[in-house]
Amino acid sequence: MSIFDFLFGKSTAALPQPDIRFGRYSDSYKEASNYKSWDIALEKFEEEQYLECYKQFFRYLRDEHEDNVRCWSDNGGIRFELFQGSNKIVGFANEHQLRAEAKVVKTSSLRVGFMRRMLEQNFELKYSRFSMDEDNTISIVFDTYSLDGSPYKLYYALKEVATRADKQDDLLLEEFKSLEPADIGHLEQLKTEEKEAKYQFIVTQIQKVLREIEEGELNKDQYPGGIAYLLLHLIFKLDYLVKPEGLTMETLERIHRKYYDNDGRSVVEKNQMLCKELKQMAERDKVSFFNEMYLTKCTFGITIPVNHDRVVGFIDSDLPNMDWYQENGYPCIAQAIPSYIVGYCMFNYAIPKPDRELFHLYFQITESAYFKDLGFQLDYYNEETKALNKRAIRRAIDQIAEKNSQRFPRLDPALGSLEFDNMLNFSRSFLRLVRNLDMTKSE
Repeated sequence: MSIFDFLFGKSTAALPQPDIRFGRYSDSYKEASNYKSWDIALEKFEEEQYLECYKQFFRYLRDEHEDNVRCWSDNGGIRFELFQGSNKIVGFANEHQLRAEAKVVKTSSLRVGFMRRMLEQNFELKYSRFSMDEDNTISIVFDTYSLDGSPYKLYYALKEVATRADKQDDLLLEEFKSLEPADIGHLEQLKTEEKEAKYQFIVTQIQKVLREIEEGELNKDQYPGGIAYLLLHLIFKLDYLVKPEGLTMETLERIHRKYYDNDGRSVVEKNQMLCKELKQMAERDKVSFFNEMYLTKCTFGITIPVNHDRVVGFIDSDLPNMDWYQENGYPCIAQAIPSYIVGYCMFNYAIPKPDRELFHLYFQITESAYFKDLGFQLDYYNEETKALNKRAIRRAIDQIAEKNSQRFPRLDPALGSLEFDNMLNFSRSFLRLVRNLDMTKSE
């Protein structure tokens, strides 16, 4: 043990940690080499060197960490495959045209229900279409002449194919039991221990929130705004920490959409709707959850890229609301508000990388028991003594700042502003620290 470790404790970053991914993938964090490939692809398209344009385009899409895109020469053209969640998109291109296909499901007989669904889906697609081959495999197909296949068109078309196929396969299989999976050989199941930890987290967290709503001291009809914070923070937390697929992911997205719909329903009514949906989710059998838990690679993000100012505005508008609940003896509601802010940003936006890494650290601290169940060795918070580890937390924040210093040279977190006397005060001070970061980028 070094003298530094003896005096300050060993950094958890140095300990071996499980390779588990969290949150929604974003393609907003590309390297400089990716953007260079994009510029070359545009140049080659203008010069009508279409094959070279395609090669550079797929280099732009490739994320080395994800290993999400592959491209190779074949028969005078190129073949490619890219991954999006549970689905794989394969295709071929030459100097004249490009074609991409994502297999969704297989069927042994043509039935009105899912055939009508496919027809309805076709009306919503802008670049691609659902089709069926001679083996009764339903696929989403996109093709274009090279002359009309600019990198901009390819990006949005392949994103449509990939994201729609990723969502529809699990939903169709769940709804129409006669359908069978297609092309799932690339999927890798999570370890049983990880599935169990995630399943238990989903069920216990839903039960905990519903119990607080029904048995807690806050009147759910008199203070529906506080109950909404509690429910929404749960939805966003489950989405980020569990990283669900299939019906669970769609359910979280659907109830999020319903809550924010301007449909004339009161907050009380919307809270009741969320409670009902979450209760049904918790009552699903374990096997159904386990079937949706597998490793995925992604190529396209679905979150909206935003700058630090959006995060600042969100913190400024909602964080002060926790004061009243804390002062009046509703700690669960008060704690839900900073967690709601963090979860909302991670659910809806591709925020700057330092913000994303700091918000992940926030979850590691506030949900330490869950990370322990997943096998992480972290010492940010002691569940038994309710004590926060000042040194470990400060060290972790410093490491994030140092990691991002080249891109954000003025990133200097005000560690002295953090409060460690309890989790509520820490959470408030942590978000204020994030809010006050100088995120000016280097030239």
